[in-house]
Amino acid sequence: MAIKMHPSLAVHAGEWLRTEIVEPAGITVSGLASHFGVSRQALSALLNGRASLSADMAIRFEKAFGVKADTLMRMQSAFDMAQARAHEGEIHVGPLAAAMPHSVSVMEGA
Repeated sequence: MAIKMHPSLAVHAGEWLRTEIVEPAGITVSGLASHFGVSRQALSALLNGRASLSADMAIRFEKAFGVKADTLMRMQSAFDMAQARAHEGEIHVGPLAAAMPHSVSVMEGA
């Protein structure tokens, strides 16, 4: 049985980066965007939780601040799953196991 994370416990990677890395460093969004070679709008959207963290952006933060890109990506993935789980009742899809070829259902159990 999978452990479900309550959506309120999940933290958007961009919001965490803003409060724990960018703001304490005293760097402006414009200055950091210029250093990263990205638009101020794209970075602002990430840091304010309006856009998801991409792998490329995670690597930029790793190179600039030393925070592991893999850790940031796991944080973003956990946030995305918590958000999806919060409204999974609205997703009306039933099992398709009866129509699956044997090889596919065996792989799923592996």
